[in-house]
Amino acid sequence: MGDISPYQIRMSGSGELLPKEEMLETIWKKNSLSIGLPMETSPNENRIALVPDAVKLISMSGHKVIVEKSAGVKAHFTDNEYSEAGAEITESRSVVFSCDIILKIAPPSADELNLIEKRRTLISILNLPLRNREFFQHLSNNRITAFAFEHIQDKSGGLPIKRSMSEIIGNASLLIAAEYLSHPEYGKGIMLGGFPGLAPTEVVVIGAGTVAEYAIKTALGMGAVVKVFDNSIYKLRSLQNTLSRPLYTSTFQPRLLEAALHTADVVIAAKHSTSGITPCLISEAMVSGMKQGSVIIDVSIDQGGCFETSRPTTHQNPVYKKFGVTHYCVPNIASKVPQTASQSLSNFFAPVLLEAGECGGMENLMKINRWLSKGVYLYNGTLTNEQVSKMHNLPFQHLDLLLAALY
Repeated sequence: MGDISPYQIRMSGSGELLPKEEMLETIWKKNSLSIGLPMETSPNENRIALVPDAVKLISMSGHKVIVEKSAGVKAHFTDNEYSEAGAEITESRSVVFSCDIILKIAPPSADELNLIEKRRTLISILNLPLRNREFFQHLSNNRITAFAFEHIQDKSGGLPIKRSMSEIIGNASLLIAAEYLSHPEYGKGIMLGGFPGLAPTEVVVIGAGTVAEYAIKTALGMGAVVKVFDNSIYKLRSLQNTLSRPLYTSTFQPRLLEAALHTADVVIAAKHSTSGITPCLISEAMVSGMKQGSVIIDVSIDQGGCFETSRPTTHQNPVYKKFGVTHYCVPNIASKVPQTASQSLSNFFAPVLLEAGECGGMENLMKINRWLSKGVYLYNGTLTNEQVSKMHNLPFQHLDLLLAALY
């Protein structure tokens, strides 16, 4: 054992010697944070990451929340509500972007990148396929620490923000379909569901992930007949087990898929690709064979879309007709119900910010919350995401090594 001091070791329950470091608990000093909530400039983005109730909780804990004027209006939260919750309302975007933590939804635009001061923390969606090399270089030059919503994990290894938005999108997609199916111009004047004495409406779902699961639950609850297509037998089996009821499922067999589309009233495309580009599964010829007045909701449009006839639309002009079939191809469906989506985001971020304050800041929180740190793609200007590195030929380092060097 040598000359080890008794103060440097301790006995474990099994009689083993453990180093003194195992006994030490890191004592974090509580820190007051400033959190900026800028107004989203994208016309398709209506959400805000913290609702007034969450702002009140954060303000009461000694932190400063600065909200840009009218930032919550699209989500139906007024400046007065934020002010009464303890937030500071400002018309100056530069003030909001000078906060310790900038919490927004869409990735910052070129103008917003120029407003972010050095050594700040940015938390937003990344949407990697649409980001260029200059985006990351600018953040790196300013020594920014940046988190991506879609990469943050929970203790189970799941993606909590992505899942919560997918749940909302799944429910909303059926409500949108019902709206246009009964529309006098874009539909055929029928209600989505099943009624005594009437044939139930038929809903085809492409994909078997979270969006599909919640779309199917809503469709079944309304009494519709549902058919699900996906190439993963595991996902199809898991879906049936989750729903605890028999369900028509099939792999992507062209003959069966075309037959289902021919009689479908609604088609929900919810096929997600890990590569960032969804394969085109439904040809123009297959769409032309669908019923007049049927409705397509292409949730996969943000990855290119599942239909050959799909093209991105906006919340302001959400639909168009092709072959008499109504296409709804808005990339950001969750923003159609911005208050619900904002409350869901707020439920996640409020506890995170409170925990960050308790342990002395986001940097310390990254050290103790490894699931949250999975969302980091830049740390103090250093790229920590290997996928970004390969895509843009930029050098990167592992976050764990960077954090370990601090202690």
